[in-house]
Amino acid sequence: MAGVTAIHAAGGVVWRSTGPGGSQVCLVHRPRYGDWSLPKGKLEPGEHPLIAAAREVAEEADAQAVPELRLPTVRYRSEGRLKVVDYWSMRAVGSGGFEPDTEVDEVRWLAVDEAVALVSYPHDAEVLAAFAALPRVTATMVLARHGHAGDRLAWAGPDAGRPLDARGWSEAYALAPLVALIRPTRLFSASPRRCVQTLDPAAAALDLPIEVCGDLDEPLAGQQPDECVLAAAARLTALAAAGEPVAVCSQGKVIPGALERLAGRSADYTTGKGGGWLLAFTDDRLVAADRL
Repeated sequence: MAGVTAIHAAGGVVWRSTGPGGSQVCLVHRPRYGDWSLPKGKLEPGEHPLIAAAREVAEEADAQAVPELRLPTVRYRSEGRLKVVDYWSMRAVGSGGFEPDTEVDEVRWLAVDEAVALVSYPHDAEVLAAFAALPRVTATMVLARHGHAGDRLAWAGPDAGRPLDARGWSEAYALAPLVALIRPTRLFSASPRRCVQTLDPAAAALDLPIEVCGDLDEPLAGQQPDECVLAAAARLTALAAAGEPVAVCSQGKVIPGALERLAGRSADYTTGKGGGWLLAFTDDRLVAADRL
């Protein structure tokens, strides 16, 4: 019917290691439908799909999971309406969060080929096949651009001291739960005040200090832009090689070039204020950049 909006949902292929080179993925059984499927559910009003995916995985599969890589988006008809489901590969790091009213009565952990054979829908099998083809992930990172900070020309002091405005603080608080999803061990910021402030809500929620790093700064007067891009890319590479999840806040004239250098190809890495990326690395190599 014309004018009927799509149903938006999110979920994940949750996996856990079973030893060197081995893994299992999680399926849930819903007695209402008599099916086996990937854990997923509808977005709450205003909810970010990635946050919804982690919430639904916890509620349906009783799994606390860290998102790593985006998987194919699935579209199908449900009760006469288009349903759009975003999926991520998610590494299980613990249990908890199960909600009895999710209508899930059984959870199974299976090898991928066993899961493909059990799922009730071809689109779930396709998502599992895409998961099986993913590269190994050794580190995840949230890379954000600082939030809005008023009009540069209206600020009388040094530009590095320009603070977030009300919109920027709203963006910073919206970023914090996305940062928390990857369970970072360290937070890094470019030098300007607005960059540090963008990570303040995440730092408070996670009880982590913010480490200021000049390698993430935009060029100063007389400084070559490429010099800053190279410095930022080198810093991000070193953080990825350490193998720990981190969150980083940088600036708009640095992020696109740094990501192009890390990815080894040209792409649209333009990042709006308050926006960012979920990055996945294999050792020091960027293997995926998912716009948040």
